Amino acid sequence: MDRLIYTAMSGAKHTMLRQGTISNNLANAQTPGFRSELAAFRALPVLGGGLPTRAFVAEQTTGADFTPAPLMQTGRELDAAIDGNGWFAVQTGSGEAYTRNGSFEIDAAGLLKTRSGAVVLGENGPITIPENTRVTIGPDGTVSGVSLDDVTQNNELGRLKLVDPNVAELERGSDGLFRLRSGENAAVSADVRLAGGMLEGSNVNPVSELVNMISAQRQYDVQMQLLQKANENARAASQVMAFNA
Repeated sequence: MDRLIYTAMSGAKHTMLRQGTISNNLANAQTPGFRSELAAFRALPVLGGGLPTRAFVAEQTTGADFTPAPLMQTGRELDAAIDGNGWFAVQTGSGEAYTRNGSFEIDAAGLLKTRSGAVVLGENGPITIPENTRVTIGPDGTVSGVSLDDVTQNNELGRLKLVDPNVAELERGSDGLFRLRSGENAAVSADVRLAGGMLEGSNVNPVSELVNMISAQRQYDVQMQLLQKANENARAASQVMAFNA
């Protein structure tokens, strides 16, 4: 079978993967702290007896756009946005991970968690919030609580574990959280600053993603046309051979 078929099929497959990446970005255009996903591909020339006139497509490691997004005022006491570089550390079933989404909540056991259920880590482990406590998050990550039974007492409940690893060492997991490629835990950074009562938006540009989606769809259409043309050529060649026989 002509190599054109394999080439077009390879291109169509990875164009569909690119469309999936774009769709995921669009779906998270309103997700706080979301980092746009980048799909990268490279050409693999088809080697043979002649010149390498055709090439397959191979997917490279998917990356992320770490450009900061604008901060949004929410006024909610359990919301905090990282102002500049840095990450919140959270605990998942597979270990420590990192997120820019500072929309937190308190579960029935009093643990501070993310909206997705990951435990928010403090410098000394998970942070527990007593019942009937009003919580505030300071610029340095200090979590303070005022008992509603005695508003004169302001207690420090812990300090969020804030880290600032090299983003080149981070990779996104299937849960949307980032982890160090080495599998190690990032060190606490005293340079990370927070803005309480605010959330960082998503850095997805919906207009650009829609343009990318249209471009990907056109590429897919061209690859399908190439497949059809290759099939027509093969059919015509078979007819010629049958006629000569």
